[in-house]
Amino acid sequence: VSTQSTGEHTHGKEVADRLFDEINWIIVHSLKAVQGVMASDKHCFECYGYDVIIDDNMKPWLIEVNASPSLTSTTAADRIMKYSLIDDVLKIICPNGEIPDPRWNKVPPRDNMGHFDLLIDEELAALEQHENKSRTVSGRLPRTRPQQQWK
Repeated sequence: VSTQSTGEHTHGKEVADRLFDEINWIIVHSLKAVQGVMASDKHCFECYGYDVIIDDNMKPWLIEVNASPSLTSTTAADRIMKYSLIDDVLKIICPNGEIPDPRWNKVPPRDNMGHFDLLIDEELAALEQHENKSRTVSGRLPRTRPQQQWK
């Protein structure tokens, strides 16, 4: 992501990596907050546009989430980013340019994900949560990721 590269050059790789990790968690938490009202159909997808600002302390703030973000472009960089988005979406929904099998219900191969990152795997998270509960019951401490403090 060009924005991440810019952040690395101006604030260092560690700060840029932390910033993008925080933005990823903002996205995950915002989606989890509304997952009960989102359409859940394996035969369709939605594209959301996130508006995030970054303050002087390199803290990201969620401004809004657009359910139907505009795909018109105003600059060359904007056009390249949106063309890449469309290309990446098509690679996921039509792997190898083929019509997708409606029975297919798996995460696409990494090669087909373009510039997308899988932020959370719900099945893996549920399995880890079940394992942690089992360890707690058996007397062992669970392995958990420290909870991020949002201020």
